[in-house]
Amino acid sequence: MEKSTVYDCIGVGIGPFNLGLAALMDTQKSMQALFFDKEEGFNWHPGMLIEQSDLQVPFIADLVTFADPTNKYSFLNYVHKQNRLYQFYFFRRFDIPRREYNLYAKWVVDQLQSCHFGKEVIDILESEHSGEMVYRVKVRDVTTSDIHIYFSKHIVLGTGSIPFIPENLKKGNQNNVVHTSEYLPHANRIKNSGSIVVVGSGQSAAEVFYELLEDQKDYDYTLTWYTRAATFSQLEMAKLGQEVFSPDYVRYFHGLDYEKRKEALERLHTVRNGVDRDTLVRIYDLLYNRSVEGRDKKITIQPLTEVEEIIANGHEIELTCLQWEKEERYTRKAEKVVLATGYKPHIPDGSGTLRINSSGKVRRNIR
Repeated sequence: MEKSTVYDCIGVGIGPFNLGLAALMDTQKSMQALFFDKEEGFNWHPGMLIEQSDLQVPFIADLVTFADPTNKYSFLNYVHKQNRLYQFYFFRRFDIPRREYNLYAKWVVDQLQSCHFGKEVIDILESEHSGEMVYRVKVRDVTTSDIHIYFSKHIVLGTGSIPFIPENLKKGNQNNVVHTSEYLPHANRIKNSGSIVVVGSGQSAAEVFYELLEDQKDYDYTLTWYTRAATFSQLEMAKLGQEVFSPDYVRYFHGLDYEKRKEALERLHTVRNGVDRDTLVRIYDLLYNRSVEGRDKKITIQPLTEVEEIIANGHEIELTCLQWEKEERYTRKAEKVVLATGYKPHIPDGSGTLRINSSGKVRRNIR
């Protein structure tokens, strides 16, 4: 079925970026937009909605506030509408729980008629319509397989990122090796094992390790944390350091040539990556308390260690590890492995389900 309306914008994917754009465009009555996502509904990193885990950015960096502080889809208006404004005020913190952010985003979605879930964009072509060149967008209903055609002046790809797992770590039994993106659905099974290894050095690794460390008292597993990084780096949160996210610095950065920008990214590592100070403090405090009575014997934290390979061996997983500073290689067995190996951009390039054929005007905004 073909629609005759030519929209100002069609968004592919409904993550935080496109959801923020949809919320901002909703208040512009002169503009018409549609946003499609093949998932059944909005759910922001559901596998990592661990209790007591927080966003790494303040609540003011919500979907709309920096662009429009008066927008009705702000986080502050959300807590007001939930009759939680005073509770949030007494909370006296800028960072908010991940679970609350997810609920806030769902609240925004529920109010936007432009957001459509269970709809997969499968084809984007430049096409002439009513005498002008626009984009012809083919959308498939995931439930019924019905096809609908839409036209738009602009396309915004907000297709986000997907879990990154190095090829050499994919040889394990998939029931026993879990990426952090799928951690929560498998958490009980992981905790009921005899030995667990967490691999990675970022915030996700730290949050999973802390939850497993906290719950270890109720189970009987050994817990190991491996990271190839030399240290457990703390995220730079100093006020002057955060200025790199200001519009002034962003304009300066994009004014540099490509090679200079690549060099700058290396220097900006500590403000872009790392573990929140509070998470590291909680881990150390818990470890210290366990050590008082010698209850830390089943806990290992080891940096400078690269996991080179994971191979399934019956009900166990065999990890080949390299302590790269000493150049010592050894194997370690575990029943469960949690990979906190990060994410990679998911950019449709025409080789997958979504086919894009244009002169390069498709706007790719990945967040």
